[in-house]
Amino acid sequence: MAGTNPRAARIAALIQRVVASSLERELHDKRLTSITITEVRVTNDLQIAKIYWTQLGHEGKENGERKRARQALEQAKGHLRSLVGSKAGLRLTPQLQFVFDEVPGEAHEIEDILVMARKRDEELARVRANAQYAGDADPYKHDDEPAEDDDDFEDDDIEDDDIDDAGEDFGAADADTDTDAEASESETSESESPEPDER
Repeated sequence: MAGTNPRAARIAALIQRVVASSLERELHDKRLTSITITEVRVTNDLQIAKIYWTQLGHEGKENGERKRARQALEQAKGHLRSLVGSKAGLRLTPQLQFVFDEVPGEAHEIEDILVMARKRDEELARVRANAQYAGDADPYKHDDEPAEDDDDFEDDDIEDDDIDDAGEDFGAADADTDTDAEASESETSESESPEPDER
């Protein structure tokens, strides 16, 4: 990526191609074998070219390999600038500044985090698949279920003997009622009989 100046953008693209090919073919430094040029930015005044680079396998951490690669780039800066001027046909060659590109390292770290998150999700899915309900799977009652009889008194609790006893009691009560009725009618008849004529 370059500035808004179209000429700066063209020069940035030229510098990126020249530096990348020079690292691979012109410079025989083992410290630079794993270097990749990711982007070049040239200022609008064409004075400075920032060359972003990364190192395969060491994107996300500062270590000895990266430090040695950085030193090698600084040492080769003058030679690389001469190659850029000659191969790109530039009358004025920008100053080269090498900047380590943190974006690939951050992307690598994000990918590691995503991998770990996916593993946790898979483990959680396995646990859920083997989980069982502590109670009923569906604890709620539905309207289509038959209503239960709330009466605690069951018909089966009434025994046949109880029914027979109740029938006898009712029969005896009816007999007493009939006897009382007959006695009452007899008394009424006697009181209504005419007295004998004394004549």
